Amino acid sequence: MRAARCEEYGSPGNVVIRDIPPPEVIPGHVVVDVAAAAVNYPDLLFIANRYQVPAPLPFTPGSEFSGRVAAVGEGVAGLSAGDLVYGSVFNGAMAEQVLVPARAVAPVPAGLSLVEAAAFRVTYLTAYHALVTAGGVQPGQWVVVLGAAGGVGTATVDVAVRLGARVIAAASAPERLKVCAELGAEAGIDYVGEDIKQRIRDISGAGADLVIDPVGDRWAEPALRAIRWGGRFVTVGYAGGDIPKIPLNVILLKNITVRGVDLRTWTERLPGETARAQAALTDLVAGGLRPFVSEVHEVEDVTVALRRVADRAATGKVVIRVAP
Repeated sequence: MRAARCEEYGSPGNVVIRDIPPPEVIPGHVVVDVAAAAVNYPDLLFIANRYQVPAPLPFTPGSEFSGRVAAVGEGVAGLSAGDLVYGSVFNGAMAEQVLVPARAVAPVPAGLSLVEAAAFRVTYLTAYHALVTAGGVQPGQWVVVLGAAGGVGTATVDVAVRLGARVIAAASAPERLKVCAELGAEAGIDYVGEDIKQRIRDISGAGADLVIDPVGDRWAEPALRAIRWGGRFVTVGYAGGDIPKIPLNVILLKNITVRGVDLRTWTERLPGETARAQAALTDLVAGGLRPFVSEVHEVEDVTVALRRVADRAATGKVVIRVAP
């Protein structure tokens, strides 16, 4: 089968298309014929060998996919060959077939195309967990989303608006903020050219109730300082490059709750919460939610798709079409 392969750590240019043996089904797992795979920022970290957990060479990148079940392993209930599913895996999605634990896939919600479904699980589960499970968001509260035009960012803006929150989108350019406004963000901050801490205070009055941060770097601390007394800060990634060092006295003086959401470990350790989040997101799809996919590339152009995310040139999600 065809698969994108990283055979040497480095840049997206190191990823090539190879023919490799297809996976064999094992107990508790399913093999899925992949229709589409989404690009996420951690894919780039795996390729560069900068992720917290390394992927041994050679490996197939990609953690998020959709497709049709090809084979079902012993002990798997509720799934049959031919079912349309979406899901996530540590690595391996950018291939014609992927072997994945049965608990990590779910039926494609009615109304989603396979391209949209490929962009659904990782970013939207991350967004929901950050907002609800960790962030405890309530209708009417001010939610600041950093990196709001990216994959996790657009999903977080979308879900927060649908849950009744008042969203302040923060992104790196005015044209990227337009995407957030179309998703329902009430206000926008260009954090390259504006004072993010002061702007959050100006817009919200008493300060933000909740900050969701997939960016980190130099923007995390000023956003944290703009949180009201008793507010919450949820860190979900470091797409800005550097992992910030937060002064704990700010946490103490403002009684701020700081939590982290790592979807890989959350789905393993919190299966009940993840099932509830997935059900809630399925309900939102029934109400009209659609993942914001800005670009679709063929699998032969995998390096182009990866570079678009690496260069932060894309908005929303970039998806690779693996099979028709």
